[in-house]
Amino acid sequence: MSRYPEWHTAPMEAELTEKGFTPLKSADDVNQVLNAQEGTTLLVVNSVCGCAAGAARPGILNSLEVEGSKPDRLVTTFAGVDLEATQKAREYLLPYPPSSPAIALFKDGQLVHMIERHHIEGRPAMMISANLQGAYQEFCAEKV
Repeated sequence: MSRYPEWHTAPMEAELTEKGFTPLKSADDVNQVLNAQEGTTLLVVNSVCGCAAGAARPGILNSLEVEGSKPDRLVTTFAGVDLEATQKAREYLLPYPPSSPAIALFKDGQLVHMIERHHIEGRPAMMISANLQGAYQEFCAEKV
């Protein structure tokens, strides 16, 4: 059961899904994606909090619009809505404590970059975007 009504969270989820993010709704969904051993995956633990709307989601979306390397897969789960999926995703984010919003980049099945809520609060969207662009450059760039 969700802590938030769907009518309240659907627009917040749509901000990401309309831009290509696949929603993860179950533990099986999370396992299937995050057990991938090849390529890169950006996981967003979405949230209803103001820092998600004010910096996290806009920063994430901007980071994907800028020229340069990008993750192979974009996925999201919604804290307080997708309870089973969020709990399973947080197992993959250990040793980091539960955080929402949170942004994680995986490469070849390994967590390589993490942005926790305390790295989002009080920071502008462009700072979040720049942080992510740096991670994409480091971990998503084709090696020649």
